[in-house]
Amino acid sequence: MALLGHIDVGSPALSRSSTIVVVPSEKTPSFLIGPAQKSYKHQYSNIYFIRLRLLREFVEVNAQRRWENLAERPSLVPRALEVEKGKLCYIIGTIYMDMPLKPNVMDDIARDQSIPGPPPPIKFCSPEDSIMLEDESGRIGLVGDRVRDAKLVTGIIVAALGMETPAGDFEVIDFCYPEMAPQPTTADVVSDEKMDVDDSAHPESPDEWIAAISGLDVGATSPSDAQIQMLAEYLIGEGGNVDDQVASAKITRLIIAGNSLAAVTPTVTEYAPSIDEKKAQRYGYDGTNFSAHPVLSLSSTLADIASALPIHILPGESDPSGTIMPQQPFPRAMFGDAARYPTFTCETNPTYLALASDTEADSSSKVTRPPMKRNILINSGQPLNDMFKYLPSPPNTRLSLLESTLKWRHMAPTAPDTLWCHPYFAEDPFLISETPDIYIVGGQKKFATKLVVDHQQKSKQAGKETIRCRIIMVPSFAETGVLVLVNLRTLAVKRVIFSAVGMTTGGKVEVKEEPVNTPSPVLLEPLQSAPKSSMEFD
Repeated sequence: MALLGHIDVGSPALSRSSTIVVVPSEKTPSFLIGPAQKSYKHQYSNIYFIRLRLLREFVEVNAQRRWENLAERPSLVPRALEVEKGKLCYIIGTIYMDMPLKPNVMDDIARDQSIPGPPPPIKFCSPEDSIMLEDESGRIGLVGDRVRDAKLVTGIIVAALGMETPAGDFEVIDFCYPEMAPQPTTADVVSDEKMDVDDSAHPESPDEWIAAISGLDVGATSPSDAQIQMLAEYLIGEGGNVDDQVASAKITRLIIAGNSLAAVTPTVTEYAPSIDEKKAQRYGYDGTNFSAHPVLSLSSTLADIASALPIHILPGESDPSGTIMPQQPFPRAMFGDAARYPTFTCETNPTYLALASDTEADSSSKVTRPPMKRNILINSGQPLNDMFKYLPSPPNTRLSLLESTLKWRHMAPTAPDTLWCHPYFAEDPFLISETPDIYIVGGQKKFATKLVVDHQQKSKQAGKETIRCRIIMVPSFAETGVLVLVNLRTLAVKRVIFSAVGMTTGGKVEVKEEPVNTPSPVLLEPLQSAPKSSMEFD
């Protein structure tokens, strides 16, 4: 019996770090559409009027500061149609881009439906485009080299400095934007402002991390089942080596930013069911045309992950959800056993998520850490994908365009012009009234990230720290096998890439669409007796 005291019982079990969801601030909009808002009798012009009214003040203040030291101090013309010829001034309004390649619903109605329409263009921009500035009084055309070089899309609020030409247009020499909104939360962050991928915080540190993923595409013709299984085992802590398990224990929750299911394509058959067979179909479900296997497979995977950490899932473009923005949450019932966990949450697209450190978990830890709170803005990529069609690339990139949305204080300015959205009457929920700490966008071609810093706003925050926001583009997991990890305290970013030898999906070299200063991905170890995964430190 004395020998029992010398038996090595091993190291103590790992404990998972935790965070809690807190109530957001009063300025945080809600994207839930209640019964009182489900009305389509209002005109979409209300959104533009509200957007201009709410952002005009910020643009005017920035314009006065930007142009106050000019030799000929310009004056503000309150209405666009009151501009005087030959006088330097600036006007504030909404950008509207008249583009021949832009889809037109009237053309769709007038088209002969017996003839299939042409495929939609990849880009809306062309040499025939014209740009105008619009306010309550009317529109005025914008011309000049500055207009051609500026990064402009329909729906943004700007101040244009220039003078009217003899032809009646407004020749622009400079633009001014609302710039980044105030940031209520402050915390210690990494000091390097130009980095794309950070390595200043190791995953084995006691900091809290979150995981973000997009584009599982369950049910696609080229399935990535092996990569999804490796992903689930890694998040649960059952895959990889000891270092991988230690790193996964620091992940406090998983964010799924859209496109979890592949787009459903009905199967066309020559067989026509009889009336009795149609009556036997439960709730109109036809198993010959649609299969429930992708939903069941996704639900099973989410149930396994939900047993270990909280999950926030957003609908995406290919998911069975409404088309217009904001997309409403999935019905919890469709996820089976995963929905039984109270930490499994179906979110809107877009959504705000306010996270804070768990004080009870901190008190039990040997490491003393100050309290932490982070505001996270997430969407599934439709706004960024739509805006990218307005601009030529190169020189424009998706990452630079995502950064511009913070300076415009609007996450989806092209709604409702080319991005379908709900006809709001008295609000525009897509305004960014407070700069988030982390801005995650899913549904992208490849991974990219940047720490956006605004030094100009420091004086406006009454001595608070400089405004910083970590923007992250999350690629399709089915195409790249990329899982993104974010350190909530330092805003450092890591990637985990899952790959297996002989598989046609996951872990592939990312699609080259525009230049981004990120290194090429490194594939993981080959699939041997069991799926393996490991951290890739960029």
